[in-house]
Amino acid sequence: MATPKFNSKSPTIRRILKEAAELSNSPSPDYTASPLESDLFEWHFTLRGPPNSSYADGLYHGRIVLPPSYPLSPPSFRFVTPSGRFEANREICLSISGHHAETWQPAWGVRTAIVALRSFMETDARGQLGGLDTSDAVRKRLAIESKEWKCATCGRTNAEIIAESEERCKELDAENDGKRKQEEVQIPAELRMGFRDEMEKAKAESEAAKEDAESAELAEGFVQTAPEREIQPPTAGTSAAPPPARPVQGVPAPTGRTPLPDPVGQTTTPTPTTRRVDPNAGVPPWIDYAIASLMILLVAMLIKILIGR
Repeated sequence: MATPKFNSKSPTIRRILKEAAELSNSPSPDYTASPLESDLFEWHFTLRGPPNSSYADGLYHGRIVLPPSYPLSPPSFRFVTPSGRFEANREICLSISGHHAETWQPAWGVRTAIVALRSFMETDARGQLGGLDTSDAVRKRLAIESKEWKCATCGRTNAEIIAESEERCKELDAENDGKRKQEEVQIPAELRMGFRDEMEKAKAESEAAKEDAESAELAEGFVQTAPEREIQPPTAGTSAAPPPARPVQGVPAPTGRTPLPDPVGQTTTPTPTTRRVDPNAGVPPWIDYAIASLMILLVAMLIKILIGR
């Protein structure tokens, strides 16, 4: 089989080769990872379950796919060994994965991601994409079965892969007279905060869905605040009496007297009356005064003429 050729001048290829060499020269008995010979952008990893958990006896295998822009963009992860925590062969939504590119930092690498994955196994799924909620009994059973799980690509079981990594650690210890120091990789604080924010976001979405349901009821004009009481059917021989009306504040309670008919809404025929018409109605007063003055003036003129004769 011909060895595939890669562009060694590419910053992405150089970064991938550097990480692969670092993991090979400084192995861990708890996890191992390496790229495929045919594709440097696809890695396979195997890790032990976190101690003091229902996964402690398990060995889990998975795939890491690096994007062409790695390490500027985050990789994607998926477990292929059933664990009861993550769905097999499905991408996982975590703060270190491609689902949250905004939280990824180029300084992180494959080793950091594997250590974070191992730590995240102990958290609750809470509706996380690719997460599962199963019982501890199921997870412990899957942990025991995981040791003999075999990867078709790697051609070895999980137990064989981890045993090889442990043997490599012992050889390096012997070469250095047991003075080799295995530094524990710490999960960056940003990763912990990002994962916590992710879990809080899932919880907030659940609460928001509940608030949306209440808002829908408010939009309809009613929100039920008390449980509905079951109405008991009347027994045989009795009639169901209507519940007493609740008095409205400001309205007097009804009495036993017969109320008078309400005239509102009734049609009545008015009694016809004779209307007296005033002939002077609508005439301004000054016209009357002018007419009277003219009459007096004419009478005076007639008297004067009669006297002159």
